[in-house]
Amino acid sequence: MHQTPWYLRIRDIIDGLVRSSPSRFAILVFASLILLFTLLFSLPIASATGTMTALHDAVFTAVSVICVTGLSTVDMATHWSPFGNALVYIGVNIGGVGVLTLASIMGMVISRRLGLRAKLLAASDTNPSRIHVGPVNEGQAVRLGEVGNLLLTVAISALVIEGVIAALLFPRMLIDGVAFGEALWQSLYYSAMAFTNTGFSPNPAGLAPFANDYWFLGALMLGVFLGSLGFPVIYAFARGWRKPRRWSVHVKMTLMTTIILMFAGMLLYIILEFDNPETFGGLGAGDTMFQSLFMSVMTRSGGFATIDINELHGSSLLVSGMLMFIGGGSASTAGGIKVTTLAVLFLAAFAEARGRESMEAFGRRIPRDMLRLAVAVVLWGATTVAVSSILILQITKAPLDMVLFDVISAFATCGLSTGLTQELPPEGVYVLAATMFMGRVGTVTLAAALAANQSRQLFKRPEERPIVG
Repeated sequence: MHQTPWYLRIRDIIDGLVRSSPSRFAILVFASLILLFTLLFSLPIASATGTMTALHDAVFTAVSVICVTGLSTVDMATHWSPFGNALVYIGVNIGGVGVLTLASIMGMVISRRLGLRAKLLAASDTNPSRIHVGPVNEGQAVRLGEVGNLLLTVAISALVIEGVIAALLFPRMLIDGVAFGEALWQSLYYSAMAFTNTGFSPNPAGLAPFANDYWFLGALMLGVFLGSLGFPVIYAFARGWRKPRRWSVHVKMTLMTTIILMFAGMLLYIILEFDNPETFGGLGAGDTMFQSLFMSVMTRSGGFATIDINELHGSSLLVSGMLMFIGGGSASTAGGIKVTTLAVLFLAAFAEARGRESMEAFGRRIPRDMLRLAVAVVLWGATTVAVSSILILQITKAPLDMVLFDVISAFATCGLSTGLTQELPPEGVYVLAATMFMGRVGTVTLAAALAANQSRQLFKRPEERPIVG
């Protein structure tokens, strides 16, 4: 009797898991990667001193790298050896692909085919409504038949964009006197950190040496901006950037909301920080505008900073927290609740104010179940931030504004910090690591994974309206 080889049995088991519960498989893949990188970061070869890294530091670094957050409990520029830095570089590129798309690719490789459920999984990364039961307008995002092209676009776009950013940074570093080999490595490192919206720096001084180098900072902003748009938007650009009329509502909504938030954030930083000598107070008008724009882009999930975050006014910290919580585009390397979630909430508010039953945008009607999904995402995100903040406040007794800023930064996988993260005790480190994981995996994916089965309700109960507001 012929016996099936062991590797084929493993393939069939994993393929069955992909088909039965793609969301749980996605979370399993992400958790497995974190465990693997925790082990690798713990090895003596990964540290510059040749000693084992403490478990809580290894866990936090692994989560921050795979979740492309950018927060750290160790000095990322000096703690890790070349092997450790290579792990960071590889990890952020893996994490930047996204938990759902990554799981789809692995499921496709293992099963050697991309079945319907795996297609639904990959498509849900561009349109989370596909996780739920009910018809979905395929024009909103990428069609199932195009998922293979989407996955190819993910890999190609990441490679091309990171290559372009590195090409912009490399000659600038040579001009600044950086050695050829070091300039090549740092340009690749910075380009990966920009596109994946991570924000780690290979320099002990961070961005301080380039604080006034607008070519360098502009290249970083370009990488962060493209990474935060999302792969569906990049895919739309690749198919026809000269024909914006054919773009889907998702693409148009993402671009418009992103640009509005970017310049609104810049304006707020100019107003709130123009009199702060520790940040932008001593700069000229042009420099203040550029640095404010840079700060606005980076709070959307970029994680780079040319100033000491702890020196910002309390009002600016609050604005930064709001921008971080919103984050970037869906299916992007950015975190947060996503810009389309915010857009749907505002569309609902406008429709309610005008007495209209349906939400409309760009000549299209937005179904009401999108509002329920948006509310769920915001509620779970706010709950995660609140619980984590309470725990860390109790553990550290630190000021609320510092705790709230770092917690939102962790949830939104931004990476900016007031300095609190590096001072956390081990139990606080684990709480913040869990917050990063929740933020990156996504509340919608997590909720779908926890639901064992989805079923249609075949009856409706009597309707009664509570008093709201």
